[in-house]
Amino acid sequence: MTPLLHPATCVAIDGRAVLIQGAPGSGKSSLALALIDRGAVLIGDDGVSIETRGNRLFASPPPRIAGLLEVRNLGLIPFPTLSDVPIALILRLDPAAERFIEQTGHCVIHSAKLPLVSLWPDAPALPVKAELALKTYGLP
Repeated sequence: MTPLLHPATCVAIDGRAVLIQGAPGSGKSSLALALIDRGAVLIGDDGVSIETRGNRLFASPPPRIAGLLEVRNLGLIPFPTLSDVPIALILRLDPAAERFIEQTGHCVIHSAKLPLVSLWPDAPALPVKAELALKTYGLP
């Protein structure tokens, strides 16, 4: 199947990709930057190339913006990237996120069902919560 350009920011944490979705200005790039500071690696900012293999989705940088992260007030800053990383979780930055969840939501991309966790964008310790969501709910 032809790779799909998906409108999200994406980082790799311990070999698993996390898609970060949200409205423009919701903090996707800022969360990615905070996660990179904690050891994650950039895959794509404001766009990621997604390819299906078997029943898994794999994320890679889109060629036109590969290695660039928009850092507010500083501009487009180059970062190392990873390619071909299995997608394990979708995080949605949403000011209406539930306070507690008993199970994840889900999102279907390219016919693959992925776990989805919504997080309040202005939450304290947001990168820690993102890592915990991956550990708790992400695909192996």
